[in-house]
Amino acid sequence: PAAPPPPPPPPGAADAAEQDQRPRSALPEFDGKDYDEILSEVMSEIRSMRGVLETQLAEISWGGAQKREPLKGIVLKEMLAAGFSASLSRLITENLPSNSKSQDIMFWVKSVLARNLNTLANENELLENGGVFALVGPTGVGKTTTTAKLAARCVMRHGSGKLALITTDGYRIGGYEQLRIYGKILGVMVHSVKDETDLRIALEELKGKHTVLIDTAGVGQRDQMVAEQDAMLAGAGVDIKRLLCLNATATGGTLNEVVHAYSSSGLAGCIITKLDEAATIGNVLDVVIRHKLNLHYVANGQRVPEDLHVANKLYLADRAFKQKRETAPFEFQEGELPGVIGPTAMSMNDKGLREVSFG
Repeated sequence: PAAPPPPPPPPGAADAAEQDQRPRSALPEFDGKDYDEILSEVMSEIRSMRGVLETQLAEISWGGAQKREPLKGIVLKEMLAAGFSASLSRLITENLPSNSKSQDIMFWVKSVLARNLNTLANENELLENGGVFALVGPTGVGKTTTTAKLAARCVMRHGSGKLALITTDGYRIGGYEQLRIYGKILGVMVHSVKDETDLRIALEELKGKHTVLIDTAGVGQRDQMVAEQDAMLAGAGVDIKRLLCLNATATGGTLNEVVHAYSSSGLAGCIITKLDEAATIGNVLDVVIRHKLNLHYVANGQRVPEDLHVANKLYLADRAFKQKRETAPFEFQEGELPGVIGPTAMSMNDKGLREVSFG
């Protein structure tokens, strides 16, 4: 017997068969979210490739320039050895005056660094005007000792009756006692406050004083208490000028973090501490230049008040290169300079570096 005829195809089967025969796209179908993720990955890859290309081109360019102008390599090596960042070192070496001589070029570099350091013309700007000053910064940078040094200068200028000391350091064992001993030597009363309310009351009682110095508790730059301390100082009802203490022995990256953390409420200036303990000082000068900080004083020892000096920009720029360094194992060799300078291509758009003045 003949085979029965096949059943008729269901409705729409012909259309489906026709679609199966059409060429399919190589890419699968995704919803909108998946396309966004793919686009993000593609853009990330493009940025990565761009960074690699810029770095390699910068290395090639710098390697060629170093052969044509060996003086640039000398200057770069000196700046890196002094502790300055690769980006600032590169910026200065790329702007070296033409036809420079080796004996004159470092003088030009020092003059550029000094020109970009903002310092007090003299300390009368600080001591004569008076006001309320709070020394802020991470733990262990020397805030209490620096407060005592500033207090001694104020007493020598105006007498002990014109000065008041306040400490908010209720965390460190002996923090209040240390400042109280300094205050007893100077004949100045030390007030201890715990919170914003106490600080407001204390400042109201001391409003007749010419100068009030506040020694704050040391807070790490990544600690949430930095914001709480800022809020306490801002809510005291008085214009409190913040002076940031920068530890000269810290790395440039750490100091950069410290400035970012403590500058959210504005800084009146900064004080470089532990200058005598630092193997290099280019790191702290670099950060001061990069953030356009007003540098008031430098501290180079524990003696009160002798080891506190008004910042001298020419002296600091000169000392950065003359300081005896035991850093030979950490210095770059000439053959390594292209590899060091290449990765700075992406960081040359730093706003602080764009404002560097060459005269």
